[in-house]
Amino acid sequence: VQLVESGGGLVQAGGSLRLSCVASGSKFRFNAMAWYRQAPGKQRELVARISSGGGNTLYVDAVKGRFTISRDNAKNTMYLLMDSLKPEDTAVYYCNRPYTPADWGQGTQVTVSS
Repeated sequence: VQLVESGGGLVQAGGSLRLSCVASGSKFRFNAMAWYRQAPGKQRELVARISSGGGNTLYVDAVKGRFTISRDNAKNTMYLLMDSLKPEDTAVYYCNRPYTPADWGQGTQVTVSS
């Protein structure tokens, strides 16, 4: 499985971004997926997770109410809509399968200025 993240950029605090994750292969729709982030000098952390069918989602407390995870299984694509961004959201964002991880992609840089 190859994972390709995109959609990052530089945004002011309070702004929004939508990240995309495209997965290769035919088994995307059978797997839960998740977004992770890694800030400079910190370990990679889970941000949000979505079930295979999209009906169940989970968010870490730091992003609850601001981020929305979704997926389109017909397009092998997962999204992360990030609203009300804060400087502490600055990180490289990655996607992966939470239970049977694939090789990590390059990630997409999100930088939030104050």
